[in-house]
Amino acid sequence: QVQLVESGGGSVQAGGSLRLSCVASGYITSRFCMGWFRQAPGKEREGVAAISGGRTYYVDSVKGRFTISQDSAKKTLYLQMNSLKPEDTAMYYCAAGPTCSATMRLEDFIYWGRGTQVTVSS
Repeated sequence: QVQLVESGGGSVQAGGSLRLSCVASGYITSRFCMGWFRQAPGKEREGVAAISGGRTYYVDSVKGRFTISQDSAKKTLYLQMNSLKPEDTAMYYCAAGPTCSATMRLEDFIYWGRGTQVTVSS
C-alpha cells in the first residue's frame, strides 16, 4: 500500500514563495516517477513537474519559477515555488508512477495524494 501525503500549501501574495512537500510511505522505490499536478476550479488537472533518476520535467508555465526535487532517503518530494502568480492558484497533488515523460500524462501515475491548496492573491 502506497500513501502520499502533501503539505506546505497556503495563501501568499503574488511574487511570494511556497515549498510543498510530499511524504511517501509503502513500496516506493527510487525508480518511480514522482510528480506534482494541480487543478484549479473548473479546469482539468495538469502536470506541473516530474522527476525520475535525476531527470526533471516542467510545464512551460512554471519553468524558471518552480523547482522539483526529492530526498530518496526520506522518501520526500518537494516543489519549491517562487515568483508565484494568481494563475498558480490551485489544489496541488503529489503523484507516483512507473513512467516519466515530458507530457506528464495523468494515466502514467497510479498513486495520488489528497492535495494541498495553494492560493495566490494579486
